[in-house]
Amino acid sequence: MKGDVLIVKDLPSHLQSLDLEAIGSQITDNDISKEAEPSEFIRTALPVLQKNGVVHFLGFGNRLGFDSVPADLQRLRCRCNFHALKFAPEIQKLGSLLVQRLRGVSAMQTEMDTQLFGSNMLDRPFGDKSTDDAGGPSRYLALHLRFEEDMVAYSLCEFGGGDEERRELQAFRETHFPALVARLRNTTVSPEELRSQGRCPLTPEEAGLILAALGYVRGTFIYVAGSQIYGGATRLRPLTRLYPNLVTKEDILSSDELAPLKNFSSRVSALDFIACASSDVFAVTDSGSQLSSLVSGHRVYHGRGRAPTLHPNRKRYAQILSEEAGIEWAGFQKRVRTMVDEYKRVRARPRGRTVYRQPRTPGCMCRADDDGSVDF
Repeated sequence: MKGDVLIVKDLPSHLQSLDLEAIGSQITDNDISKEAEPSEFIRTALPVLQKNGVVHFLGFGNRLGFDSVPADLQRLRCRCNFHALKFAPEIQKLGSLLVQRLRGVSAMQTEMDTQLFGSNMLDRPFGDKSTDDAGGPSRYLALHLRFEEDMVAYSLCEFGGGDEERRELQAFRETHFPALVARLRNTTVSPEELRSQGRCPLTPEEAGLILAALGYVRGTFIYVAGSQIYGGATRLRPLTRLYPNLVTKEDILSSDELAPLKNFSSRVSALDFIACASSDVFAVTDSGSQLSSLVSGHRVYHGRGRAPTLHPNRKRYAQILSEEAGIEWAGFQKRVRTMVDEYKRVRARPRGRTVYRQPRTPGCMCRADDDGSVDF
């Protein structure tokens, strides 16, 4: 960032003793709206900076909007997100170990590897000189299953568990989502309608059927990202029957290696991010997931067109599944492949969409010509 922003570790000595709150130099989310245009930052923050010489963005999360942003600011934002931001060294080393064990090789090979691990790539994944690259790297698919209990409960959908499932999920909602429960007291929600609208998370079985329809064979090596799957091994069984070579970070790394991450959910998620970003294919089951969105953006930006991401359209898929009684496997395959292919078309970022997920935009990955056209 040094070519764009001067970054210092400490305030100048004449500013260190100031009470920033007392002099009015603190800016919070209440002062600037979400997705604000640059002009709002200039109106709000610049006068404070000019008056006091310092501005403190305290607990600030209201990022700059993605539209109506000059190309130079968009370029800076992309350089920050896709180049400057790095995981902490201990995460880089453990992530390097995880990916090398998944691949079965000791040498990292891609632009993505360089970006994710920097100088903290490990030379030997197993600490064993017998490990080499003679057989070439193993290929793997990363599947982000968003089927944890909180996701399932919040969706208000039903997943075939009958009255016991309804009672269990309702109890979870009352404990963890009281505002949602209060909002629903005078409202009737139809699980069938939610499913038809594509608002229900995909079950492991439904995700497995998509992969099978796309032609992934039984021996495909699959890394499963995410927390504990609702329903545990029983819910996963249909997927493991289709694809027995399913692993998680807990299968690849020892409990001792994972110990420093215990009780730090964001650090655990960082490992999933790394494994998903580095995979040969990344399969998303919930396009609204923050992890899936950020991984997808990194794969577009650093993948050089060789890092495919599978995005099923849940609304379209729900329609296909509702007709499964009258559809043969060949027809199911064709419709699923068409559904996935539609998302894979290269297009510029639509207005209002995040640059972090869709970096194909002027100032980031694209060049806008005078006639308004965009080159990738």
